[in-house]
Amino acid sequence: QVQLVESGGGLVQAGGSLRLSCAASERTFNRYTMGWFRQAPGKEREFVAAISWSGGSTSYADSVKGRFTISRNNAENTVSLQLNSLKPEDTAVYYCAATLYSSRVYTQSSYSNWGQGTQVTVSS
Repeated sequence: QVQLVESGGGLVQAGGSLRLSCAASERTFNRYTMGWFRQAPGKEREFVAAISWSGGSTSYADSVKGRFTISRNNAENTVSLQLNSLKPEDTAVYYCAATLYSSRVYTQSSYSNWGQGTQVTVSS
């Protein structure tokens, strides 16, 4: 079972940028589709972005499309999420997740492995 550890969260002003990283323990990391989800206070966890095992296919929530970029480095067992043009509504705990499925990447239940989360706070 792959273990995931996120880092890179913090406090940033609106319009600023952050880069989140997720380190995976599994040697077969390159078999996994990787996703990022987020959960704001009082709200359900929601899909943010996903990337295929090869990095050749990416998916984004409409709310972050054009502002966030997901990428991965299979040689280093890491997946990253670049957050640009941040808005106060992006404030949430961001979670990295892994799945062996290549479809239904928008669905939480598709993911069997989760990190502990990293807090992103965007001030207005």
